[in-house]
Amino acid sequence: MRALRASVLPAMFGFSLRKRARTYRNGPLDSAAMSSPRTILYTGKGGVGKTSVAACTARSCAADGLRTLVISTDPAHNLSDCLGVELAAEPRQVADRLWGQEVHAQQEMEHHWAAVQDWLGELFMERGVDRISAEELTVPPGGDELFSLLRLQAQHQGGGWDAIVVDCAPTGETLRLLSFPDVARWWIEKVFPMERQLLAAARPLARSLLDVPLPSRAVFADIRRLSENLIAMNEILRDRGRCTIRLVMNPDKIVIGEAMRTFTYLNLYGYLTDAVVVNRIFPADVGKYFSQWRRRQEEHLELVRAAFAPVPVLCAPYFDQEVVGAEMLDRLATALFADAGRDPAAVMHERLTQELELSGDEARLRLWLPFTRKGDISLKKIGLELVVRVDGQKRNIMLPAALAAFQPTAATFEDGALEVRFDGRQQPARP
Repeated sequence: MRALRASVLPAMFGFSLRKRARTYRNGPLDSAAMSSPRTILYTGKGGVGKTSVAACTARSCAADGLRTLVISTDPAHNLSDCLGVELAAEPRQVADRLWGQEVHAQQEMEHHWAAVQDWLGELFMERGVDRISAEELTVPPGGDELFSLLRLQAQHQGGGWDAIVVDCAPTGETLRLLSFPDVARWWIEKVFPMERQLLAAARPLARSLLDVPLPSRAVFADIRRLSENLIAMNEILRDRGRCTIRLVMNPDKIVIGEAMRTFTYLNLYGYLTDAVVVNRIFPADVGKYFSQWRRRQEEHLELVRAAFAPVPVLCAPYFDQEVVGAEMLDRLATALFADAGRDPAAVMHERLTQELELSGDEARLRLWLPFTRKGDISLKKIGLELVVRVDGQKRNIMLPAALAAFQPTAATFEDGALEVRFDGRQQPARP
């Protein structure tokens, strides 16, 4: 990749240049002073109650005077059931200062992916695949969640919101989507500048030897537009002063383990987790039958508090009825926020995942990777890119142009933090 200007590096890749992120701690947000809405994304393992948590957060923000939108990008929509109001693909008002939206993935794919689908469908059918199967094969893995999440970017552009709360797909899908913008940058910088030359050179060969239809300009236009939208969405997600992610879990060992892995990868991708929510905790007077469950949950809560510290841990009880409708959502919100004296729209934690320090001929990059073992980490510097791999996940970190001649000289991993040192006096070995 080509070097990016140093002025845009912090916003796109999450580096800290010793400048504190803007936070909202003093009551309701001042919408006139904001250029974009406060955005909170909830994710977690399926079945942990993240939709209820997202809905109650949105209701709390609206009650505090914020014009709020709650969006479901989870293909298995149940936000309508949770709010008790039928939602649609466009925002629909459900309460005072509160709107809800359930994104329809098929509509989003038709908008963003139509030319690519037509080309791929033609390609598959020429190879003997039936039409229905061909249409299914034209959708990339995770594509429905990806196109749904792009509605977040559209709502930011549309303006008019003080707060946007997103009920995301379960953690596995969300993690895969968060890495897509890095791929999009590769397309923008590597493929599109050579688009015309590639088509001109390959078309005669494809006609004479391969007998396959080459993608048209419309296909490249769809991919370019999608890539640009992904990059714009990525900038929204990495604006730590306004956008944070919150992990929802139950006090069960397997669920907590997945949340810990998710937290590691969010840090690797440069996204700020400002709180974790532990839902469905048995009350102290649960009775003899569930007393053993209660003791186990207490042990697991201690693990959560120790493992995610200093990220705030918000707890909600296992209610005596299903959390559906305004009354129950407000009870959940009281347990999570009011009883703890927290503003639901505040940035509750400001821990930066990456810090870059420059001093003469030396530089130091600090990357926070909790719950990671030293043996799972590998590093490689290619030009201005530092490639960090953690247990199968990869992140390409773009370094500023000033570090072009710097070479990594040492790396240490202690207390969940990876620190890489660079030396500008070290020259790369000649072949």
